[in-house]
Amino acid sequence: MAPDLSALVDPTRVAVVTSEVQAGVVGPRSALPELAAAAAPMIPAVARLCAGARAAGVAVVHCTAARRADGRGSNDNARLFAGVRKSPVALLPGSPEASVVPELGPEPSDLVLTRLHGLSPMTGTDLDPVLRNLGVTTIVATGVSVNVAVTNLVMDAVNRGYQVVVPRDAVAGLPADYAAAVIDRTLALLATITTVDDVLAAWKGAP
Repeated sequence: MAPDLSALVDPTRVAVVTSEVQAGVVGPRSALPELAAAAAPMIPAVARLCAGARAAGVAVVHCTAARRADGRGSNDNARLFAGVRKSPVALLPGSPEASVVPELGPEPSDLVLTRLHGLSPMTGTDLDPVLRNLGVTTIVATGVSVNVAVTNLVMDAVNRGYQVVVPRDAVAGLPADYAAAVIDRTLALLATITTVDDVLAAWKGAP
């Protein structure tokens, strides 16, 4: 029997986690312009979700990716890393490109966690201990991309014992039909697939 969405997203134990919803990934100056184009409809949906989360007292955690100019500490062992490295857009720590897109804030109550390595917002980062310190047992996973980082996030979270909720309109990948297939054929086996409106409705109905 599928878990009840309202119970899963109880504001006392859930957090919204955004993955790479940052200017240099999904913004106008993206290192991955095709992905940015695919993600354009997702950004207002994630912004609505984050605003609703804050209003409900739900934690919002933004996970961003960055790379030093000298590349120290970052991976070079996959084609994706090589493609980003060749882009004229540099995701330098502290730069606008490494920052959360303005549509999402971030607001003072939000947490922003930046990583220099890997493909996952969770493995080898502060995300897991930070969420546990917040008392979180369910993650609402959002952002990009369904191809790599979001799928990594879902699997890593499930392996660590979290419940995961994925609003399908709050994630994006390439091409769109492939991303939809990953959601339906893979992520649906691991997470509760829903929509931003359904999550917001659950929070509005919370006691």
